[in-house]
Amino acid sequence: MTFVSFDAEYVSKLRAADSETETHFTRYFGELLFLKLRYRIRSPQLIEDIRQETMLRVLKIVRIKGVDHPERLGAFVHAVCNNVLLEQLRSETRHFQMAEDAPDPVDESVDLDAPLIGEEMRELIDNILEALPAKDRSLLRMLFLEELPKDEICRLLNVDANYLRVLLHRAKSRFRAEYLKRAATSEAARKAFS
Repeated sequence: MTFVSFDAEYVSKLRAADSETETHFTRYFGELLFLKLRYRIRSPQLIEDIRQETMLRVLKIVRIKGVDHPERLGAFVHAVCNNVLLEQLRSETRHFQMAEDAPDPVDESVDLDAPLIGEEMRELIDNILEALPAKDRSLLRMLFLEELPKDEICRLLNVDANYLRVLLHRAKSRFRAEYLKRAATSEAARKAFS
């Protein structure tokens, strides 16, 4: 390949859409761009797309604005090619492509065990509440399950707010003790079977 030096006459012919000059331009820079891109891009189709987009942009700029330094036309073409290449690489990395034989990704947004765990937890809470004295069970249900306001609970139980706090503390302590006892039993059973 012989290298060509460019001048104002060559650029003015390109600007005037001279077919012979355009043919020379596309062949000459097409080969140079192919040599440049083949080491950076593996896909022949992508190389061709980048080459064509570079040629289109350069010719459009030459026709609309012209080139200030015709002797630097080669550097200008390579700079445009670099920009097109970077744009293409950015767009390729935005959309991750999976191999066709790759397994489907796991959808972590949905926890399939949550309903089962939730149901087990509800059952455990109900069992613990049933094991508590009726007064504690009633207080905890009103406060946590029915979500009644504390002043309403005080009225229903006929106690003041300070005594409600004492009753609530005792009920929570009994609930916690029952829960820990069941958790220890469950852990012991799990160790026995493993």
